[in-house]
Amino acid sequence: MRSNRKGLGLLAFATAASLTFIYGCSSSSLDGTTGGDASADSGTSEGDSGQTIDDGGIAENDGTHDVPDANGPRTNIRIETGNLTSGDNQSYTNGEGARIFEAIKADVILIQEFNIGDSSPAAVRTFVDTICGTTCNYYRPDGGGIPNGIITRFPIVASGFWDDTAVADRDFSWAQIDIPGPRDLFAISTHLLTSKATERNVQANELVTHINADVHDAYVVLGGDFNTADRGEECLVTLGAVLDTGAPYPKDGDGNDNTNAPRNKPYDWVVVSPDLAQFQVPVMIGATSFDHGLVVDTRVYSPIEDLAPALSTDSAAKNMQHMSVVKEFAVPE
Repeated sequence: MRSNRKGLGLLAFATAASLTFIYGCSSSSLDGTTGGDASADSGTSEGDSGQTIDDGGIAENDGTHDVPDANGPRTNIRIETGNLTSGDNQSYTNGEGARIFEAIKADVILIQEFNIGDSSPAAVRTFVDTICGTTCNYYRPDGGGIPNGIITRFPIVASGFWDDTAVADRDFSWAQIDIPGPRDLFAISTHLLTSKATERNVQANELVTHINADVHDAYVVLGGDFNTADRGEECLVTLGAVLDTGAPYPKDGDGNDNTNAPRNKPYDWVVVSPDLAQFQVPVMIGATSFDHGLVVDTRVYSPIEDLAPALSTDSAAKNMQHMSVVKEFAVPE
């Protein structure tokens, strides 16, 4: 971390339905509650994290942060989203999804259906250690049958969730991440409904409202299982008011940009605010460059050795309905 602390760029809020605990720092432990510091005084987080911070969440930007030097050093930040559960219990216990996450070596993972074993803090911590490393941090909300979460190599300075009024088993999880440079990354993990495009658009409108109201002076990334039937769906038009949802899109080595298991629909997305989109760079896996990002399908990826420890059969696992999506950004420090 830098010695000159930047403004957090977050306006969080509390309601009776979302009384929370916020975690954040640079070290992690088995129970996900080792110490640290942050500038915050109220918040809306509830759940487990690989960090602890003060009991807060509101921190207004004071307008004094440094302006990044366009010709100065940059940090590459790889972001992956994935709903990669398999088997009969919507969990990562069987290991196929975990191997795919581990293979990509992302700096920020936006994960859906974040269940592993009994989903105790110890089980979640072990899973995070496996796919990201023992110094990685995470946010996983308490409650809900298939929660969304965030895992990152960088410190989390605030975390929480916004209520998804359309469903009862998950919410919109968020984490404000202290990436190198003068601005934070505000990461949101989501899982939209499968039922109707109109319902997904209701959820998209809720997300836009929260982003406009609660995120200030931070890059934004929204990733997850959108369950969209095509790239012109109304929810994407709605999200396009604040995020870059347009082409070009990530693809696999065969040029296919669809992400469901049959590879005929674009279910899964990583979309970012325009100020972050300008810094997108190719994703390099081994000697192969994916100019606009990567759709990870181990059934077709070659050479599969470049995705170790993933196996060519992992994306074909029972009930794995999605491929992960990866984008990378070279952010000014």
